[in-house]
Amino acid sequence: MKQRMQDKHLFEYAVIRVVPLVEREEFINVGVILYSKKAHFLQCKHHLDKDRLAGFSSAIDLEEVEEHLGAFERICNGSANSGPIGKLDLASRFRWLTATRSTIVQTSKVHSGFCDDLEKALEKIHTQLVLKPIINK
Repeated sequence: MKQRMQDKHLFEYAVIRVVPLVEREEFINVGVILYSKKAHFLQCKHHLDKDRLAGFSSAIDLEEVEEHLGAFERICNGSANSGPIGKLDLASRFRWLTATRSTIVQTSKVHSGFCDDLEKALEKIHTQLVLKPIINK
């Protein structure tokens, strides 16, 4: 039986990127953040390939990158140690996480899509945009 469009989840996502030298605008995709208002869903998934990042920039502070990525996780989850941003509603947290910034960890522009299963969509986008470049290197 064909699934109706209204049965699908509308979602928004952005790619999490490490930008070692902001002025050069070069980056490596390290994660994805996915949000669905209707489903009350906000999660991120990341993979930090330390060898690839070190090869990209020898001056990169991997501990700082890991801390930024950990903050993304804590804010998505609304953890007690996520600070004032983690106490905001899901939409506000997503908008804050995906706001344009000039830091070592940034996000792409926000994209949208439809899916049956939000966790599977997150996994699929993460695999395509973060893991495949590593596998195909």
